[in-house]
Amino acid sequence: MKRRGCFTGASLAAVLLALPVQAKVIDQSEIGFTVAHTAQVAATPEDVWKMLRTPEKWWSKEHSWSGDAANFWLDSQAGGCFCEKLPGDGGAMGSVQHARIVFAKPGEMMRLSGAFGPLQGEAVTGTLTIQIKKTGAGAAIRFDYVVGGYMRFKVADIAPGVDKVIGEQLRGLAAALGGNLPVAQDDKADDGPAAEAAPADGPGEAKEPAKDEPGLDDAMADLLKGDSAAGGEPVEKPR
Repeated sequence: MKRRGCFTGASLAAVLLALPVQAKVIDQSEIGFTVAHTAQVAATPEDVWKMLRTPEKWWSKEHSWSGDAANFWLDSQAGGCFCEKLPGDGGAMGSVQHARIVFAKPGEMMRLSGAFGPLQGEAVTGTLTIQIKKTGAGAAIRFDYVVGGYMRFKVADIAPGVDKVIGEQLRGLAAALGGNLPVAQDDKADDGPAAEAAPADGPGEAKEPAKDEPGLDDAMADLLKGDSAAGGEPVEKPR
């Protein structure tokens, strides 16, 4: 049976050559790096959470060890496993742990500890934090993957490849939830002089200003800035 790495079925070198010029590696040093990706979907946070719990529906089979997404499973409780069955010859069944759940708050955040793919063979720690935030159009989702420790890869070489794969998994999740929404236009009222000079509804009546309601842009901006949602917990900033 051909064994596939979690990051690609082709060689790492081929993947790196196919990468776009600009990757979303938001932090990098000699001992580690951080990548981050966001998506917006027309699904409730509850629906996002349900989909997260079924990686066989959205995690790419191209980034598996078995070559079949049906072999994935995830136990979404602290201590639970994001694992994969490895069917072998003669009915033998192996398995691989991609990550372990260390934090689970339904509809809000799941955090997994695991060094994916070729990183599994290195002395590194990888932490994938998946944050979900309710928006007017559905939900905003952010993946942050932080990797640090000793590895035989050069960070500058491996980080873009990891970034590409993490982004691909988030795109798969968004697709399974109906597709990634385009960024909405900011419909907030202008706070400048032009807004103050808006035409009146009638003699002696000032036009009622538009309601300052958060839209999809606002929610995603909050997610990126690490602001807290109303009545919710702060969204963590990448470190």
